Amino acid sequence: MVTLKDVLTRVEGELLTPGTSLDGLCPKVFASDLMSDVLKSAEPGSLLLTGLANVHVIRTCSLADMAAVVFVQGKRPDPASIEQARANGLPLIATRLPMFEACSRLVFLFGDVPHGR
Repeated sequence: MVTLKDVLTRVEGELLTPGTSLDGLCPKVFASDLMSDVLKSAEPGSLLLTGLANVHVIRTCSLADMAAVVFVQGKRPDPASIEQARANGLPLIATRLPMFEACSRLVFLFGDVPHGR
């Protein structure tokens, strides 16, 4: 499995929530800007990549038991959202990479990719 430290390095990210652990393991990645899709389809423990940077992302990820959030395209949530994530132990990472590039870089970390899907 992949650690959040590996993710941070691969996406050239910045940890927005100092004090949260990056030793956690992520079995999968889920990329979406629709929080309803996250609630419906993301597996608990997954890493979320999103371009949506607001408190709804933090609340959704807490409900869906996501491992961490990577905000793409240089987007960053407001300080209150960051503090809420820290209080919930939810690591937040920001990257300047666009969604496609971030996902492409993570494919190599997560290994086998099903073909035809």
